[in-house]
Amino acid sequence: MIDTIIFDFGDIFINLDKQATVDGLKKLGLSSWNEDLDRLNISFEKGQISRDNFLLGIQKHIPNATIEDILAAWNAVLLDFPLHRLEFLQLLSQKYRLFLLSNTDAIHIDYFEQREGASFYGDFYQCFEKVYFSYEMGMRKPDAEIYHALIRQHELSPKRTLFVDDKKDNTDAAKALGLHVWNLQVGQEDVIDLLDKKII
Repeated sequence: MIDTIIFDFGDIFINLDKQATVDGLKKLGLSSWNEDLDRLNISFEKGQISRDNFLLGIQKHIPNATIEDILAAWNAVLLDFPLHRLEFLQLLSQKYRLFLLSNTDAIHIDYFEQREGASFYGDFYQCFEKVYFSYEMGMRKPDAEIYHALIRQHELSPKRTLFVDDKKDNTDAAKALGLHVWNLQVGQEDVIDLLDKKII
């Protein structure tokens, strides 16, 4: 019997357009997304580098772009947050222990909160017993340590916990630790389909 659900954020609740950021950076002069930018992004998502150092790190690859232009391109990934998903979550929070676990960075969260406003993001965060962002934790999915941290901190039973994420690497890692998983297929499924799945 599932009594706890851990949710990812991007493409589960807020819609994403990952290509929009790459396209935006290319318009600013980036030849292609590369390993250096990958490492930079992971470091930023783990909170290992500051916002300024991250933006300057991107600017090294596109020296003619302003920091403001880079910020706009970086945030282009974040699309809308459909209200029906929040309403679904609010209903779910009455029956289950809920947690949010997201690989994200300070820039994206600041942008999301400023754009949606305190009333909306407050209602969203309130649905969860605890909200976990990778940049605050110093670790990220799919590393096992991040799942262990939640399990230990909240004394969760993996066999009574469901983990929902759109990335198979992340759900595979959770499954290996004994959690139930739903690898949501973006564009084909919506988080509100959860009750139809008969997983919980």
